Amino acid sequence: MKNLIYFLGALSVAIAAAFLVNHLLGGFDSPGYVLMGIGEWSLETTLIVFIIALIFLFFFLYLFFRVLGWLARLPGKIKSRGQNVRFNRSQEALIAGLVDSAEGNWEKAEKTLIKHASHSGAPLLHYLTAARAAQSRGAIDKRDEYLQQAAQAPGSDIAVGLTQAELNLSGNQFDEALETLNKLHSIDPTHSTVLKLLHQAYQKMGDWEALRNLIPSLHNNKVMMEAEIKLLETEAFSKLLKQAAETKDIQQVEALWAEIPNYIKTMPGISAIYFAAMIESGADTKIEDELTRALAMHWNETLLVLFGSINSVDTFRQLEIAEQWLVMHQTSSTLLTVLGKLSLKCGDEIKAASYLSNSISIEPTVYAYQLLGDLCYNRGDKDKASECYKQGLELASSEIVSRII
Repeated sequence: MKNLIYFLGALSVAIAAAFLVNHLLGGFDSPGYVLMGIGEWSLETTLIVFIIALIFLFFFLYLFFRVLGWLARLPGKIKSRGQNVRFNRSQEALIAGLVDSAEGNWEKAEKTLIKHASHSGAPLLHYLTAARAAQSRGAIDKRDEYLQQAAQAPGSDIAVGLTQAELNLSGNQFDEALETLNKLHSIDPTHSTVLKLLHQAYQKMGDWEALRNLIPSLHNNKVMMEAEIKLLETEAFSKLLKQAAETKDIQQVEALWAEIPNYIKTMPGISAIYFAAMIESGADTKIEDELTRALAMHWNETLLVLFGSINSVDTFRQLEIAEQWLVMHQTSSTLLTVLGKLSLKCGDEIKAASYLSNSISIEPTVYAYQLLGDLCYNRGDKDKASECYKQGLELASSEIVSRII
């Protein structure tokens, strides 16, 4: 329609120009003439006709070359139109594929996305979404194929690598995920998503030493909140302490403890692991004073049990320290059990029996019954010893049943 308007407009201008020339030259007595000769041929006409003919010749030549130009561009326009149609279809296919993927129609989403990926303006999105759909339906080979096709797009290294690592992690392919993430980390050591996925990979693999070394990067690049960083750091050191405790290597445990920040050391759960590891390794005397100070600062019954397990070089002093705590914790059955145990070590059976009986009266425990039963047996009171053992067994059985239920 627009081209028709242009044509009619140009024709109107040409006709108007011809009439204007005719009017201007028609006013002269002798409008003049034009004579052209070519060989034996000659052409003579009036000036008015010649000028009008030139105007119309220019118009038709202009029109002719415009038509030639349009014909020359026609194949490209047809091709471009076809590309636009395919592009629009690919965009519609991308939206449909994303919707199907969100609804769990994995196979349908995969087919739709791959069919139109080559004509899309964003083929990377088609292949990455199709890879996720393929993994969701268990087609691991197809997933890897789509990821390889996605990797052919320029500048797609990070996007494809992150998708591959995420899919590997969700599929419990931790070694493959870690290999990919290490490559990405070498490309961009500060990339927050790479660091976050590395943290997840190390955590799932139980590589707490690597995770501990990653924590400064997580903090500096603000990958996680401050509270999350501290929880993660606490978990990492807790696991490392447990691993060191299993080796029963005192030097390794002490070296690791020295590296732990003070705010983590004061946590009863962490310090309990350290003290238990040292006691298990036979280094009781090295931590006795430190454990005593920890209990004085933060009362904790787990630490109290560990205190009672120390084979002190001065058991009488150990008992005196524990008896001082009784002033503030008279109703602590755990403390009374520990006092009974330490009294037995000191050879004071009367005091031990009193502490253990009081402990059982407040809160019966299997261990207290066992200690009191052993004490009664050694004193020759086999009936009472049997009663203590019986009560202890019944209590242990009820605890097991309650856990099962």
